[in-house]
Amino acid sequence: MESAFEVKNLTKSFGDVTALDNVSVSVPKPAVVGLIGRNGSGKTTLLRHVIGLYLPTSGRCTTLGCPSDKLGPNELSRIGVVHQENRFLEWMKVEQQLRYVSTFYRHWDRDLEERLLDELELESSARVGTLSPGNAQKLGIILAVCHRPDLLILDEPVSGLDPITREQFLKFLLELLQQDANTIVISSHVLHDVEKVIDRVICLDRGRIRADASLDDLQERFAEWRVTARNGRLPTRFEEDFVVSRDGDSRQARLLVDGASGNLDAFKAKYGVDVANSPLNLEQMFPLLLQENE
Repeated sequence: MESAFEVKNLTKSFGDVTALDNVSVSVPKPAVVGLIGRNGSGKTTLLRHVIGLYLPTSGRCTTLGCPSDKLGPNELSRIGVVHQENRFLEWMKVEQQLRYVSTFYRHWDRDLEERLLDELELESSARVGTLSPGNAQKLGIILAVCHRPDLLILDEPVSGLDPITREQFLKFLLELLQQDANTIVISSHVLHDVEKVIDRVICLDRGRIRADASLDDLQERFAEWRVTARNGRLPTRFEEDFVVSRDGDSRQARLLVDGASGNLDAFKAKYGVDVANSPLNLEQMFPLLLQENE
């Protein structure tokens, strides 16, 4: 399967600070990837390598089949980016900014542009420099998607949007994937929203990959068990390695488990308990992913 981008043994240092430490990852086409991690984990640094803004200290990065330091007009016209901090020509009106940017692309979907202006409730006559942070984010989104890129990179795209607009945008992303079969990478702290659209999770922490797996596999791996004693008392500690944490008392307990698939029946029989088994959402899984290899 062809990759939208691939990094191999990528290290990036800024003086004495190592932002990325021997990172290797390959993202296929099509896919919707959630790039998650704490502040300073290396997410934005990785994305800037993918679009050629940063050069590796060592290792390599390939985007759309081309070394990222050699991306030319052909490759760049197939990439859309929403930056964490968008920079526009503030003296222009929204319509002027759109027309200016559209001239750099051979294919610009005016119908899609009009639809998004309407759905996101962004006035084309508004002056860019007077836009609120949320409306500036909407403009950044429209500019990034109207040339229908093969690779769409979204760095904190929903942080400035209200809940209704976030829902509209996430719905649009799913439509975009179905229509164009492209690759979308979303870096965001709003894990509840990201979870609705992604099919794969890449978790970075301190410049290293902590997890790289499909969301389905992670939800199969991590779970919450609500344990109730049928008779007697629950132990203060469960000896199974897959039990990550325990909260509760001698009658009921909440366990977070990792890799317990196939062990549920044996666990219930061993301790004489009833168990309500629920998958964890991405926000609940996040701190567990950060514990990997610590």
